[in-house]
Amino acid sequence: MAEDIAVVVGATGGIGAALIAALRHDARYAHVVALSRRRPGDWTDDARQTWLPADLLDDATLAAAARRIEGLGTPTRVVVATGLLHAPAVAPEKALRALDAATLALLFQVNASGPALIAKHLLPLTPRDRPSDFAALSARVGSLGDNALGGWFGYRASKAALNMLIRTAAIEHRRTHPLGVCVTLHPGTVATPLSQPFAAPGRERFTPPTAAGHILRVLDGLGPDASGGFYGWDGVAIPW
Repeated sequence: MAEDIAVVVGATGGIGAALIAALRHDARYAHVVALSRRRPGDWTDDARQTWLPADLLDDATLAAAARRIEGLGTPTRVVVATGLLHAPAVAPEKALRALDAATLALLFQVNASGPALIAKHLLPLTPRDRPSDFAALSARVGSLGDNALGGWFGYRASKAALNMLIRTAAIEHRRTHPLGVCVTLHPGTVATPLSQPFAAPGRERFTPPTAAGHILRVLDGLGPDASGGFYGWDGVAIPW
């Protein structure tokens, strides 16, 4: 039987890097595979970890990465730690009049389509006869039921779309992988470049290692009956 491995997508991000560091020390995984468009600056391939190039929006690179992963072992934990909130030409909308079609399309591509394509290629590699988990990082602002403030149209909608895509994938996945867990997770507000411009004075932000610890503890506590759900960093279900 192939050795169990963990896969982290988004190796150059703060949460992704922290997840890789934590998983390297988890004896359950013989190897950790990191995926990102660019190789992390301090990365070294060794007996415990491998970096593979992959573009969330390029199906061919994802298929190639999946073939390499299959040759390295059986992925029993996959975490997609990617996301886009702002960029030089992208900012959260404060009002409806700020909506822009190109920006909306980009947010949906990165926040929803990309993780769904990862699921397309990696979920079939997980074992059918024993537990595994797949998690994509969402955001509480993607909850329709929890939206009382408005604004941030594109980011909210793209994360809501991600929740629906992963929930739908979980339903299909359960038919062939009854012990598999497939969820979206809100990591809380984390001290990374994604949240930095919106940090409120006095509001707690988790460090990336703390956030990674929360994510892994939540996954460790979820069973097959939780598959298809949307959970916070504390393991509490978030309304759709």
